[in-house]
Amino acid sequence: MTTRQPSPPGRTTAPRRAGDRPHLADGLAAGTAVRVLAMRLVMLGVLAVSAFLSDGVLHAGSHWFILGGYAVSSLWIAATVRRRNSARLAWIATLLDAGLAAYIVLEFMMAASDGADEPGTMASRLPAFLLLLESGLTLRPRHTVVFAALVAGVWSGALGLGLLNPHLGLPPAGPQVFGLLSFVVAAAFVIEGAFRLRRGFAAMLRLEHERATLARFVPAGIDLVRRDGATVLQPRHACLLALDIRGFSALTRRWGEARVLDWLLAVRALAHAAVTEHGGLVDKYVGDGILAQFVDGTPAGQAAAALACVREIEARMERMNEARRRQDLPPLALTASLHAGEVLVGVLDDGLRAEFTVLGPAMNALARVEARAKRENLAVAASKRVMRLLGPDAPPARRLPRRPGEEDCPDLFGLEPVLMAQPSPVPTAVS
Repeated sequence: MTTRQPSPPGRTTAPRRAGDRPHLADGLAAGTAVRVLAMRLVMLGVLAVSAFLSDGVLHAGSHWFILGGYAVSSLWIAATVRRRNSARLAWIATLLDAGLAAYIVLEFMMAASDGADEPGTMASRLPAFLLLLESGLTLRPRHTVVFAALVAGVWSGALGLGLLNPHLGLPPAGPQVFGLLSFVVAAAFVIEGAFRLRRGFAAMLRLEHERATLARFVPAGIDLVRRDGATVLQPRHACLLALDIRGFSALTRRWGEARVLDWLLAVRALAHAAVTEHGGLVDKYVGDGILAQFVDGTPAGQAAAALACVREIEARMERMNEARRRQDLPPLALTASLHAGEVLVGVLDDGLRAEFTVLGPAMNALARVEARAKRENLAVAASKRVMRLLGPDAPPARRLPRRPGEEDCPDLFGLEPVLMAQPSPVPTAVS
């Protein structure tokens, strides 16, 4: 049985189209327009209250101009949200908000020069800070940086002009410098928070995407997703199990392909159920062969689960063969080969096709273990490494002598089927 060919459609491979994988921008853009409109509606109410409370403080009609401009821009965004690119819409909203915030700051600076009170001056800064927060909540740090830079640039420019030319009638620089510094500090906190939230969302989306991808291949309860980096392929210890029907070609020639196919499907269903019940996962079906792996838990736990799975498969095969004998059908015999080692486990996805795979020297060694077990006509074969992992719980086994040409094959032990009424061999020490 080979171990690198693709499995049948619908099991471990799935066609993919380029661009199907969700990106962070797509995840964040989902619902952004609705959130922006909701925040703008709240801001519209705040500006309306501010305009009502500060009536008479600003230059004539200016606060109503601010309120009207913000309302018109919000209505325009709502009317065009379905026809415009979400990224472009976000930039337009950012620039409109920056322009509005800068206008509010300048207008209140001019009003302060005419004798506006301190509460009015403080209220003048509130829309700029709220618009800054609105920009940060979109989780687009670059937009927030641009917004803060534009507002702070206009604010500091006006202060500079007032210092260079006192005849412009701008208010004293002290309170305005404090307000500008407060805005810059607040912008730094908002930008840093947006970056943190964005990274958090990126990690969350990555984990969910990988779990959704692996869910097509890995049974529930086995988590192969790493939280500290990409998990396309990750090193992991695994106990590998290869199952093969002995004499399958002869059975096909004698009984015909159509009939033998039903037997093969029955064996696959039996093995799949046993592997899943013992915490393993079926990796591939190749011809009459089955490749399974146990990747959950400690290496010793993996080996124990794999051996228990083999014993369960033996018991189920014995019950199946009893039913077959009553139907005058030939019994089916399996060869189970066990090996363990470090492998690369994960999903290989080139954008066109995704496949769950296991790579590494242990996989190549498993193929040699399986070939040797077939030559020896063994029911169960386990490599020396598996026997070491089993430790005191290792079953009685006989060590197979090496033959010429088998130098690259791991040391192998033959385990007798537990259901065969034969005297148990003398336990062999694993050194």
